[in-house]
Amino acid sequence: MSDQRFAIVVARFYEDLADRLIAGAMETFEADGVQVDVYDVPGAYELPMAAKMAAETGRYAGIAALGVVIRGETSHYDHVCDACAIGLQFVQIRTGVPCAFGVLTVENMDQAWARADGSKRDQGVHAAQAVLAMARLNSQLS
Repeated sequence: MSDQRFAIVVARFYEDLADRLIAGAMETFEADGVQVDVYDVPGAYELPMAAKMAAETGRYAGIAALGVVIRGETSHYDHVCDACAIGLQFVQIRTGVPCAFGVLTVENMDQAWARADGSKRDQGVHAAQAVLAMARLNSQLS
């Protein structure tokens, strides 16, 4: 797959967590020998649009969407999570470019760090692994 290029679209609302998610994803992509471009967006709500823009360029075999949404005191969390997940699913189905959902949807900051720093599981790594697997499948079936 070393001739393929991948994109990371990352929500920067929680900057330190975003950096950690990117680091995990980059380690995985680099181990696979693929090229990666990183695009920043303000928050998770903007990830589907960024993924759509990247997918429509035709340059990418897959896109890893990374970010963090932490529950607050209002229903805003539910709307952002739903819009992000449904939007990314729509992008991959419509464009045929795999999009991995590497967005942490957690109750608090401790849960976010546990899923971004590798101590429990690293969602950046898992998103990169998922999109690499789906891109391979896409290549096999095309």
